[in-house]
Amino acid sequence: MKRFLLLIVALLVVGASSRAAVKPHSLFTDNAVLQQGVPVPVWGTANDGEKVTVEFAGQKVSTTASNGQWKVTLRPLKASADPQTMTIRGENTVEIKNILVGEVWVASGQSNMQWALHQSAEAPQAMAAANDPQLRLFSVPRVVADTPQHDVNASWQVGSPQTVSNFSAVAYFFGRDLRKALGVPVGLIHTSWGGTPAEAWTARETLEADPMLKKLIEDWDKKIAAYDPVKAAERNKAVLAKHKEAVAKARAEGKPAPRAPRLEGDPAKDPHRPTVLYNAMIHPLNPYAIKGAIWYQGESNSGRAREYQTLFPAMINCWRQRWNVGEFPFLFVQIAPHNNMSPEIREAQLLTSQRVPNTAMAVITDYGNATDIHPKQKEPVGARLALAARAIAYGEPIEYSGPVYQSMKVNGNKAILRFSHVDGGLEAKGGDLKGFTIAGADKNFVPATATIEGDTVIVTSDKVEKPVAVRYGWANVPDVNLYNKAGLPASPFRTDIE
Repeated sequence: MKRFLLLIVALLVVGASSRAAVKPHSLFTDNAVLQQGVPVPVWGTANDGEKVTVEFAGQKVSTTASNGQWKVTLRPLKASADPQTMTIRGENTVEIKNILVGEVWVASGQSNMQWALHQSAEAPQAMAAANDPQLRLFSVPRVVADTPQHDVNASWQVGSPQTVSNFSAVAYFFGRDLRKALGVPVGLIHTSWGGTPAEAWTARETLEADPMLKKLIEDWDKKIAAYDPVKAAERNKAVLAKHKEAVAKARAEGKPAPRAPRLEGDPAKDPHRPTVLYNAMIHPLNPYAIKGAIWYQGESNSGRAREYQTLFPAMINCWRQRWNVGEFPFLFVQIAPHNNMSPEIREAQLLTSQRVPNTAMAVITDYGNATDIHPKQKEPVGARLALAARAIAYGEPIEYSGPVYQSMKVNGNKAILRFSHVDGGLEAKGGDLKGFTIAGADKNFVPATATIEGDTVIVTSDKVEKPVAVRYGWANVPDVNLYNKAGLPASPFRTDIE
């Protein structure tokens, strides 16, 4: 009888403690970095009606949990590399140790952002020098969700050769350069998924608010409704059988085996589906205090460039609205040259940088690979994003962009182009200026002669007497060399934007 009573008491104690357990969001774990200079929300779960008190850096803030949730807001904090402990008390106590205060950035996109440091061309030297206790890393797991989620299964790590190895190379180089420039701790929240389109990273309400973007949801809803798992399994079986035959034939002929086919899956669980990555990998990060976001994506939207002119700005505004801290800096990479990447997608990105406030674009026309969509050199990409951050987010008086086309004036047979971001002047790297074409009213574009005169470029052709339009780098793999004296390349453009 005594043993039975002890068992009952033990079960009651365990049950009470589990119901009442205060639990902070996963972003609040050991080794976290908190954003300096702004109010800092801290939140998590607890029993309804439970009083929760958060203590950190001399501040003490309390609240009462409601519907299983609680949130407090700390007053703005000063940057600090001294490890501190956050204590969260309810009916239990949670201590979060080794917290620093500095700059926090979200890094997102598709495969070129996901690309791990150990896969990059700069891996050996970069990893050997990666011991930095003031650089902290948080990697969001790649999952999908039908509805907005509230937490992720992850924790912060301290920068070291081991922890940076599988971390985003672009994000790492960006954070490393910020550390050097700012001299404060930096926290990087990496959340990306290779091969995914921008609509997957955008909230449903945002897409539904635009008739063109709403169709993206409607098309996927039709796919989901029509999906038959039994028939899909039969089709997959046939595809695999055909692939097996192709492999055997290739081996018999001494040829390389064909790539494994992509099998048909449940469209409801497909990471390409609109909103599912926003729900699972962006929404749970709100409202963690951040400085801004970096983004490397566009390959999966390259065939829908006109749509991307609307979609990409909508996604940026969606994130800003959800964080509800104003127009935080949003810095992104223009797609590199590749055989399958159209100039129209680069134009959509250029237009976004010009039309959406507090954004900047890193041009990498000099680091592409015509046959590999994943350029291995990631250090210059991160470096150019860091330059943009230093100028846009931190107000440093530095040049952060290559020349950007502004206007065209026609004088006889000459097209005179003016650019912004020409501090120090323009230059043709490696010889004569190249990459320009020119057309008259017939819009028949022909190769042009281009020369630099001060802050302008003069474009002519003996085949065009009366110029109407000029294009620069207007190709999937542009051969271009216009830079400013800061060593940054000009973005491809066309004066005849449709």
